[in-house]
Amino acid sequence: MKKILFAASECVPFIKTGGLADVCGALPKMFDKKEWDVRVVIPNYSCIPEHFRNQFEYVTHFYMGTGPYIPSKYVGVLKYELDGITYYFIDNEEYFNCFLPYGNIRYDIEKFVFFDKAVLSMLPLIGFQPDLIHCHDWETGMIPVYLKTEFQGDMFFWGMKCMMTIHNLKFQGIWDVKTMIGLTGLPKSLFTPDKLEFQKDANMLKGGLVYADYITTVSDTYAEEIQTPYYGEGLDGLLSARHFDMKGIVNGIDYDLYNPATDEHLFTNYDVDSFRKKKVTNKKKLQEMLGLTVDSHKFMIGLISRLTDQKGLDLIDYCFERIVDEFTQVVVIGTGEEHYENMFKHYAWKYPDRVSANICYNSDLAQKLYAGADAFLMPSRFEPCGLTQLMAFRYGTVPIVRETGGLKDTVIPYNEYENTGTGFSFSDYNGEDMLHVINYAKQVFFEQKRYWNQMAERGMRSDFSWKVSAEKYKELYNYLIGA
Repeated sequence: MKKILFAASECVPFIKTGGLADVCGALPKMFDKKEWDVRVVIPNYSCIPEHFRNQFEYVTHFYMGTGPYIPSKYVGVLKYELDGITYYFIDNEEYFNCFLPYGNIRYDIEKFVFFDKAVLSMLPLIGFQPDLIHCHDWETGMIPVYLKTEFQGDMFFWGMKCMMTIHNLKFQGIWDVKTMIGLTGLPKSLFTPDKLEFQKDANMLKGGLVYADYITTVSDTYAEEIQTPYYGEGLDGLLSARHFDMKGIVNGIDYDLYNPATDEHLFTNYDVDSFRKKKVTNKKKLQEMLGLTVDSHKFMIGLISRLTDQKGLDLIDYCFERIVDEFTQVVVIGTGEEHYENMFKHYAWKYPDRVSANICYNSDLAQKLYAGADAFLMPSRFEPCGLTQLMAFRYGTVPIVRETGGLKDTVIPYNEYENTGTGFSFSDYNGEDMLHVINYAKQVFFEQKRYWNQMAERGMRSDFSWKVSAEKYKELYNYLIGA
């Protein structure tokens, strides 16, 4: 039996702020239980819903210090089984009693240093000796560091492998060296430019990337991009040096959850054979619900996103007046930076029949929009993987994206001469280029509806389920543990 432990700061269905939680929730279920024992460990946040927390079982507890700043503290270990997967929860009220999993970065760094050491410390006590620990993002960056230094004195950990997955390189867990030595208890000799030191500070993600046996990220193109200064966030040199031990694997989505044939949020269910007739009912009902002009011939563009610069919203700001002509409607769902929230609210006030700004995250409305929209817009500045375009495919909604990261890897640009492709894309980060592609998409929608429908159908038939990605992870795990 091959044993894998996922270590992460969040995991569906317990706690979620982003795509990382979807990966840690969906991927472990894809492995054959006869051959693989895959378990997950996350912090026991007080904001995990009560109906789960009431069922957690006590396993053990111990006391552990990490460095002079974190002397001996209580570590509780709880467990819970769901869909055949064992989940562990590291309990410490002082650190994990919170409304949200993240807050003040200095405090986040302290609590995740504590969590990382607790993950390794609990293993001998719970009698689980993984062949490989799969760590996700900066919050788990100290696990490979501790494993390859402090814990090597214990035979239990000999030969244990570590893999680090980068979900978003922008967030790295950076603080000053003196504080990090006090928090981690690691010797000063580890805080050098070839190890944890980063621009005179200490960097948790960098530590993980230096000490991990292998690095993955969430798409092939992003794995290439982060080796360049523009996308590398200061770590491009290290990532280039390790490019032989690095691979991109695109995230999947849950094909049971995102299924227009069974999705109970939709006004009308449909599948690949009936979408030409039935999808339009979802559009008209959604127009009615949001107070837009009810007209099946309007071109409806959906946008579900964090409202931040990363998502390319400055490009939309630049030409919004020219996007929302009398034939076009735009529906936005998301929260984020105030000036973008206000921008969409302003246009919704100015064009109430064309623009709907929903400054919230509402999963019921989101599903209705995947089904009701004709196109989905994602003009991201960078996008490690992106899941929205995969969900749009599933619902027969055509993505319009910028060619970066996972968007470039998953959306095949439409070719009118060969009648191929699954969406529309532009390469330069430029408002005029984006507008040109949106106008081209409108032209195909209005003048060549048959080709538009065939493109939507190709998207619906493409397979971005976890099954495909899990096979690639399986190969990698086997390679690393020498199976």
